[in-house]
Amino acid sequence: MSAALVPDIAAKPEQPAAANAGAIELLGLTRAEIAAKLIEAGETEKAAKMRANQLWHWIYYRGARDFSVMTTLAKDLRERLSQHFQVGRPGASKDLKSTDGTRKWLLKFADGEEAEAVHIPEEDRGALCVSSQVGCTLTCRFCHTGTMKLVRNLSPAEIVGQVMLARDCLEEWPSPKDGRMLSNIVMMGMGEPLYNFDNVSKALKIVMDNEGISISKRRITLSTAGVVPMIERCGAELDVNLAISLHAVRDDIRDVLVPLNKKYPIAELLAACAKYPGLSNARRITFEYVMLKGINDTPADARELVRLLQGIPAKVNLIPFNPWPGAPYECSSNNTINQFSEIVFNAGYSSPVRTPRGRDIMAACGQLKSASVKRSKADILREQAAKQAALEAEVQA
Repeated sequence: MSAALVPDIAAKPEQPAAANAGAIELLGLTRAEIAAKLIEAGETEKAAKMRANQLWHWIYYRGARDFSVMTTLAKDLRERLSQHFQVGRPGASKDLKSTDGTRKWLLKFADGEEAEAVHIPEEDRGALCVSSQVGCTLTCRFCHTGTMKLVRNLSPAEIVGQVMLARDCLEEWPSPKDGRMLSNIVMMGMGEPLYNFDNVSKALKIVMDNEGISISKRRITLSTAGVVPMIERCGAELDVNLAISLHAVRDDIRDVLVPLNKKYPIAELLAACAKYPGLSNARRITFEYVMLKGINDTPADARELVRLLQGIPAKVNLIPFNPWPGAPYECSSNNTINQFSEIVFNAGYSSPVRTPRGRDIMAACGQLKSASVKRSKADILREQAAKQAALEAEVQA
């Protein structure tokens, strides 16, 4: 059976009833920022704080996009809000569903740039793989996203918007307390989250807020290739689970697989991991290790991995390499992967082999990529001028 397009809200996103050109986007704003925007629109300071809390409930607990349905607000206020503000979502130019239930959205943002998000369901729960950048800052050799140049960072609204769209599609509004099919967030999509930390942090704080989407920090994992100076800050500000894209036990190999290693080598990276705030046997760091045939998969590599992790509460996720067009590597054999896992497990570290999900729709780990390309400043200015001219012509008409 082949992958299929899913014709639903993701493919044809619902639009607010009274969306206006130039409306201020509320998605991605903090309560204080929403209140400040309301004051600018004429609300008193006291009223704005209360209205901001009400809007927060409607936007993040109920998933509402149309002000007309926000019935705890006065009718005249709802009409005023619709004139000044909007609550959007990313568009989805593709909505693919794998034969194993994995679902991938190719998201299109307001400026036309694209990124991907993936929902990976289990029997009674599911994880959403969220992107932080269009393209990627890094050039990891085994990763399809790494073949793209960085186009730009995603905004808090664009990051939170991925969660909102997925919950639209899963029909999980109002926010359920239990039995969620979107129960976990993994910042493992396109991009390096720690190179867009301010926006990622703001978005995740919105996602974790217990009066809205309310996904616990214990159910959020941020994956980094090893931006060492940002690791401690990530733990101190977010206190989410940390995953490290390690993939090699020697600097000479990791320099090739993960070129960021040339700046922050393995010893420096592991030292930062050992100091991660809140680290304990109950809160272990996950070390991701893609299995590449003849590159990093020997028993000696497994034993060296065990030595490197000594003293760090850790688990190891072994990831069979997921191929993509033009990939320079092959996946290790099942026997090789199992032998590697057994060595690590016998040394006292959990070492599950990740089951590939969504390979048939290029949604598995390391397969994400969009057609967005980095453009010159002149190209961007020309596009913005053309859009503005079209907008003015539409208003005049």
